[in-house]
Amino acid sequence: MIIQPTSLAALTWAGAASGTTAQSWRIGTVLSARPLGISPQGQLVLQVGALTVETEVTSNALPAQFQVRVLNAGAQPLLEVLSSSSSPAEQTFQRALLERLPQQNGYAPLLATLGALSQRASLRQLSPDLRTALAMLEQATRTPADITSGEGLRQAILRSGLFFEAQLAQPQGTTPTALAEDDWKGALLRVLGVLGQRPSAGSNTASASAAASTASSSSGRTDTPPPLLQRGLQTQPRMPVPLMTEADDVSSLLSRLHGDVKAAVARVEVAQLEATTVPAWMIEIPLQGRDGRDVLQLHLEYLNEAPEGCPGWTLGFALDLPSLGPVQGELQLREPRLSVRLWAERAETAQQLEHQFAPLRQRLAACGLLLDQLSCQVGLPQPASRHSAVLLQATA
Repeated sequence: MIIQPTSLAALTWAGAASGTTAQSWRIGTVLSARPLGISPQGQLVLQVGALTVETEVTSNALPAQFQVRVLNAGAQPLLEVLSSSSSPAEQTFQRALLERLPQQNGYAPLLATLGALSQRASLRQLSPDLRTALAMLEQATRTPADITSGEGLRQAILRSGLFFEAQLAQPQGTTPTALAEDDWKGALLRVLGVLGQRPSAGSNTASASAAASTASSSSGRTDTPPPLLQRGLQTQPRMPVPLMTEADDVSSLLSRLHGDVKAAVARVEVAQLEATTVPAWMIEIPLQGRDGRDVLQLHLEYLNEAPEGCPGWTLGFALDLPSLGPVQGELQLREPRLSVRLWAERAETAQQLEHQFAPLRQRLAACGLLLDQLSCQVGLPQPASRHSAVLLQATA
C-alpha cells in the first residue's frame, strides 16, 4: 500500500524539509509509523518518524505499529507501507514499479531526438546494426491512416508495447523476429541493445544522467511522478528538435538517444505493471504526423458494474497536434448506447470538431448505436483517476 500525506499536522513541510528532519526523510529511508486517530476533517493522522502527518483514510486497516519506506521526499511525500504479510508477488510488483518510476519519461523527448538524428547527413557513418534498429523503430511508429479504422487502431494498440511479452508467449502467435520489428517495445529494446554495445555509451549516458540530476536538484525538483493511471489523460505536445550543427559530435546525440530510449522502455513497463492490478490500460502510440511526430494517449477501461447492470467500456484519448492544439475525448459504450464528450483547448478547434457532428451521427446510426450524448467543450478537463486506492491523491 502507498500513502501520500496531504499535510503535516504539527509542522509545515517546508520547515521540516529545511531542518534536521529532512535527513531522516531521504528517499529509501525506512521509518517507524503508527496511526494516531482521525482528525476533525476526516483525515487519518499518522506518526511517521519525528513527524505527524495527515493522509486520506484508506480502506486498508493499518496495524498499531508498522514501517514505511520514503519513495518521494519532494513537495508531495510518498510513503510505501512495508508489510511482512504481503505476498512475494506483491513485493516484486512494488519493487519493479518503484525502480521504473524515476526512470520513465514520455515519448516526446525521444521523438524529438529521432527527428534530430534523421536530419544528420553524418548518420550514414553509423554501424549497420544501429541503422537497422533505427529503421525498425521508425517502422513501429504508426501513421494517422493506420488508426483511422477500427482494425487499424486495434493493431496499433496490440503493437504499442503493452502486450509485447504476452504475444511472445503465445504458442502460435507472431514469430519473435517479426514481432520485434513491428512492436514499439520490441523496436525500443532492439535500439537499446545496439546502443548498449557502444564503448562510450555507458560513460556518456552516465555523464548525461549526472548532468540531468544536477539540473533537477538545482531547480529544486525532486518529485517522482506517480504511475500513468494515477495521472489520468495528459496531452503531450511535440518537443522542438534539438538544434545541432554538423560540427557537433554525433556521439553526444546518440548518448541522448540512449537515455531517451531507456526512459521510453521504463514508460512502457510502468504501464504494463499497472495493467496487472486493475482492468484498465494506459496506452501510448507514437504517430508520424506532418513535419514531426506526435503521441496519442489512450485510456481503455472495462466497466463490469455499469449502472444499467450491463458491462461496458470507456475509451479516453488525448492528443496535441500543432494544427489543432490539445484535444481530449471520452467515449462510454454500453451497447447499444454510446456517449461521446470532447474537449478542445482552442475555440476554433472546438468549432471544427462540431462541424463533424452531423456525419458522425450518421455513421454511428449506421452501426446500430444509439447516441445519448455528443458534445464538445472549450477547455481541457481536470486530470482525474478512478484508481486512487493505489496511490492516495494529495497535495502537501
